[in-house]
Formats: sequence, structure tokens, C-alpha cells
Amino acid sequence: MAWGLAALLALPALWLLILLLFVGPAWAAWREPVLRHPVLIIESDDWGPGPPGHAEALDRLAACLGRHRDGTGRTPVMTLGLILSLPDSEAIAAAHLATYHARPITDPAYADILAAIQSGIRAGVFAPQLHGMAHYWPATLMAVARRDADVRAWLLAGPGQETETLPSTLQSRWTDAGALPSRPLPETDIAAAVTEEVALYHAVFGAAPAVVVPPTFVWTRAVESAWARQGVSVLMTPGRRCTGRDAQGRPACGPQALRNGQAGEGGIIYLVRDRYFEPVRGHRAVAGLDALAEKTRQGRPCLLETHRFNFTGNGQADALAELEGFLHLSLARYPGLRFVSAAELAAQYRQQGDWISKGFRTRLSAWAARMGQVPRFARLARMTGLGLVLSRLDTRTGAAAT
Repeated sequence: MAWGLAALLALPALWLLILLLFVGPAWAAWREPVLRHPVLIIESDDWGPGPPGHAEALDRLAACLGRHRDGTGRTPVMTLGLILSLPDSEAIAAAHLATYHARPITDPAYADILAAIQSGIRAGVFAPQLHGMAHYWPATLMAVARRDADVRAWLLAGPGQETETLPSTLQSRWTDAGALPSRPLPETDIAAAVTEEVALYHAVFGAAPAVVVPPTFVWTRAVESAWARQGVSVLMTPGRRCTGRDAQGRPACGPQALRNGQAGEGGIIYLVRDRYFEPVRGHRAVAGLDALAEKTRQGRPCLLETHRFNFTGNGQADALAELEGFLHLSLARYPGLRFVSAAELAAQYRQQGDWISKGFRTRLSAWAARMGQVPRFARLARMTGLGLVLSRLDTRTGAAAT
């Protein structure tokens, strides 16, 4: 009898010890606001200047999105991470690669693409976000082009180059990845570049960008501060801060997790985008539904990353069909689903709006689901039976919570 009682008492003590060992992640998971509704945003990057056929791809996407409505009558919102320029190949060639020249999105060569973007914005199915003046650091691109024939050919192939075909390391705008590991950029150059890109965005779309998406999710605190000073209020993240490229060319990310609604430099609000809808790469409707289910249980928004190449290349018809099916199935499975832009979602976090749950049981359920995603904690919880306890607390469904 004594042995059994001791074992019975030891188990809760062990669970408490595990929770204490993970008090940092546990407290962060509890503090992160819990959404009352399932929320879905399709986050699509790299739009902007490109081949003429991209205008038709945008029109097809707008038509697809416009065929669906959530319970409030809102259409799905696809955010467009916008690149604002490409190289002016003729001017660069004329300068014998001595200086960089840009061809902005307002150039007549891109008129149809810009018109399609603005048409989708007016229809409420596109929400513009700043991705960058360019998808690279121009000085680095030029330096590499002078010694690399393939990069030089891309640089001079305008006006409709696709940045997706550049080496991955060169696609990081906010670090000098001309040699690896990459080197930080001068803060004065960063400030000037941010001022330039925000000014052009304002000129084209009539307001400063609310949301910024760092190319390849590489950025520094200096870049973040510069965006905040220019009026950017929301920063899309992968849940980690990646400040450069390592010796193998991979994004070099810090260990600290970033959370939805967390405040960053200058009061900028973080959102987390860490799930994918990339049909060309195998992330299809089923993966999107799994991500939506997981995020709904956690009281988090489902922000699905996708890129324009899914809807402009050889697989565009298949990708569009997958998107159509995914939206239909999502609405059928989650009648309470809400469509919203990233900027509007961030406003809910900032203002503690009516989409944020205040109910203890709802928050406890979301917390349990979130802790189940902390790798080392989840393993220990399964081994000791704590995971079973947490699974009993995890009661979130697709319905609105209190």
C-alpha cells in the first residue's frame, strides 16, 4: 500500500518537475493570445515585376478566390509579398556592369502585372505586403555577376527575369552573401534602402506598407528598426529570427522562438508563418487541411506560405485546382472559419480585439495543444504519462470559443 501511494504521489511531482524544466516555453505558450475562430490566410510571395504571363496568373487567382465566402461573407485573402523592381538590364549593360540600375514596378513593361495586382486589391482578394525593393542586395548581385557567368546572364536578361532562378543565397536581401558565411550590411546602407523601398511602395499603393516579409526570412534588428521607423507595423516571421547565411548557405537562425502578437523593435508586431501550401513541391490541399486543424487546436492562425511559381509555371493548372479544393474543404470542415488579411489579424493581436479569447478553459486547451509541439517536452510528456493528461485538456474544435 505504501509503495503504491508513493508511486501515485511521485508521478505528479515528476510532471511538475518537467513543467518547471520547460517553464520558459510553457509561459510563452500561455501568454500568446488565443483566437476564438479558425483563421486562414494564404501568404504568397515574390509577386511584382516579371514575365507578362504573370498578369494572367494573377487574374486566375483572383477569380478562384472570389468564388468562396466565409460565414461572414468575406472572400479568402491572398497576401502578395511584393518585389518592387528588377534589374534594368539595358542600363547595366551600357555601364559595362560598373553600376546597378533598377527597373521599378511602375515601368511600362510591367503595366499589366501592376494592373492585375491593383484589380485584385480592389476586389478584396489580394492584400499587398512589402517583400522588398529587390529580392537581393544589388551590390552583392553585381559583385557575383562580374565573376559568375550564370548570374551575369540572369542580370542582363531583362526586363522579365524571375528571381526564383537565382542561387538561393543571393535571394537574401538583408545580408551580404557574396561569400559564405555572409557578412552584415552597414546600418547606414540598410536605413537608406528601407527608406527607398517604403517610399516607392507608398507612391504605388497610396500608403506605407503595414506588413513586411523579409526575403528568405533573413533580416537583422537593424533592418527591423528601420522598417518600424518608416511606419511598418507588422513583421512576418518563420517563428525564428534568421540574421544571415552560414558557411553552407543555410539561413542562420537564433534559438529564441517568436510568437504571434509579440512586440519587436519599435513596437512592430510579429506574426508566425511556418506551414506551407506549395503544390509544385508536394504541399497540397491535404497538407493545408492538416495545418489548419493543428493551428485551430492551438488557437493560432493558419498562415500558409506559397510562392508565385506554383501559379505561373508548368504546374499552374494543378496548383489552382488544389487551391480551389482546399478552400472548399476548409469551409466545409470549419463553418466558423474566418478569412482576413495579415494586417487585420495583427490589429486583433495589438488591440486584444473580439477575436481574442478570454475564457480560461479555451486558453488552457490551446496551451495544451501548443505544448504538444515543443519537441523535447513532448517526448518527456509521452514517456511519463503527462501527455495523456494534456490530451484530455486539448478540446479545441472548429467552433467559435469563448
